Amino acid sequence: MNSKLVSETGLDPFEDKEEELFAGLLLLAGRLIQRLDETCRKWGITDDQYNVLRILKGAEPAGLPRYEIAEKLFNRAPDVTRLLDRLEAKGLVVRTRSGQDRRQSISTISPQGLGLLDTMSDDIRNTHLEVLQALLPKEREVFRSFLRRMIQTEVTAHVL
Repeated sequence: MNSKLVSETGLDPFEDKEEELFAGLLLLAGRLIQRLDETCRKWGITDDQYNVLRILKGAEPAGLPRYEIAEKLFNRAPDVTRLLDRLEAKGLVVRTRSGQDRRQSISTISPQGLGLLDTMSDDIRNTHLEVLQALLPKEREVFRSFLRRMIQTEVTAHVL
């Protein structure tokens, strides 16, 4: 891994194995985002817009306020309002004023948004499978376990 990672990142040599692993994770994350974005662009949306639609589908039928969407995004988008504006303009999201606080809007996924996610699902699934083909099924389970632990540790560290 080191020689490929060195040529991809320009880091030579790595200070230690942890630096190499961290650089590898960053490189992989960037490549995964690129792959997802390529798949999403075929359907006329960005990877961030896809992520918002995925989040809102999970929040059906109640929807979510902007700040909760922002907390759930894979990548912290600097302007969630603009993301929602674009999705609303495409008819994929509906925003309504909250009954409790009229200053707050609640976003829900529209039927068109649900339809788009459904239509895209095979392409998204194929992208996942293409990326994960390097791992055997048992390795995927181990990696998933490692990821869960790392994410939980990261979340816990930033909450305290």
